[in-house]
Amino acid sequence: MNRDELKRVLLEEIANVAPEVDPATVPEDADLREALDIDSISFLNLVIALNGRLGVNVPELDYPKLRELRGALDYLAAAVARRSDTFGLA
Repeated sequence: MNRDELKRVLLEEIANVAPEVDPATVPEDADLREALDIDSISFLNLVIALNGRLGVNVPELDYPKLRELRGALDYLAAAVARRSDTFGLA
């Protein structure tokens, strides 16, 4: 899965968690919780949704890496690549 596909998935899940916000308008360096005006439960729902869509388990210690759109994309790209390598899919 390339970065554009990951971004599409991430933006779709952001739209599900914060339907009143156009995710395409969120700057890549903005704090997602602030930009989306979501609480910690909604952020957790986003992490769970990403796990379901991408098969990426995000430990709680790594949640800060998902704070910004750019950081989330970097983290998810690396996690998907590791998962692919583990299963011989690369």
